[in-house]
Amino acid sequence: MFFLKKFISYLILPPGIFIALFVFIAVLSRKRKLVYLPALAGALTLYLISIEPFKDVLFYPLEAPFKVPKVVKGDVIVVLGGGAYNSGYLKASSYKRLITAFLLHRKSGKPLVLSGGAAIGTIPEAKVMRELLLEFGVDERDIYADLKSRDTFENAKYVRLICERIGCRSITLVTSAFHMRRALMVFRKTGLEIQPYPTDFKFEGRYNLYSIFPKYSVFYDSSIAIREYIGLLFYSLYY
Repeated sequence: MFFLKKFISYLILPPGIFIALFVFIAVLSRKRKLVYLPALAGALTLYLISIEPFKDVLFYPLEAPFKVPKVVKGDVIVVLGGGAYNSGYLKASSYKRLITAFLLHRKSGKPLVLSGGAAIGTIPEAKVMRELLLEFGVDERDIYADLKSRDTFENAKYVRLICERIGCRSITLVTSAFHMRRALMVFRKTGLEIQPYPTDFKFEGRYNLYSIFPKYSVFYDSSIAIREYIGLLFYSLYY
C-alpha cells in the first residue's frame, strides 16, 4: 500500500505527470514519426534528469576533484553568494556556503570576505550574509563585503580589489562543490593564492528503489548541474 501511494504521488506530481503526458502522446502517435520520436525523446530526457542516479552522473565530474581541506590556509575566507530572495532571505546554496564559512571563521579566526551583489533581485546577497553573520556574533571588523558583483567573473574582480586594499595575498575560497571548477577558472587569474574549500555537495551515490522514481527536487538539482556545464563552456570560450 505504501509503495502504491508513493508511486501514484510521483506519477501525478511534476515531473511525473509530464513524463506520463509525453508517453501518452507517443503512444497515440506511434505511426507518425514526426510526433512519436520527439515525444518519446522528451519523456526519456525528462525522466533521466529527474532520477537520482542520472543526477549523480551529472554532478560527479563537477564535484569529485575537490575535497574538503583539514586546515584553513588562506589569509581570509572568501564566500561566494549563491542567490537571495527579494524578501531578504538567502537561498539554500548561499546559506550552506555562509554556514561553512562561519564555522571556519570560528575555528581559525580568519576574516571573512563576502561576495555577491544583486544580480537579479534588489538586495545584494553579501548584505544579507553580512547581517546574518552579525546576528551570529561575528565582529563587524572581521567582515568585508563586495556588494557589486553579478557573476563569478565579477566575484573574482571585486574580491581581488578587497584583498589589495587589506594586504591579503591568499584566500580560502568557499563555494558549492559543483561551482568550484568555474570559480577557480576565474579566481586563478587574479594572482591570488587559492585554497578551494567546497561545500553544498549534491552527489549522493546511494540508491534504493525510490531513487528511480522521478522527483522535482532531483529535476531541480539536475538543472543546476546542466546550467553549470553551460557556464563552464561560456567561461572557457569568453574568458
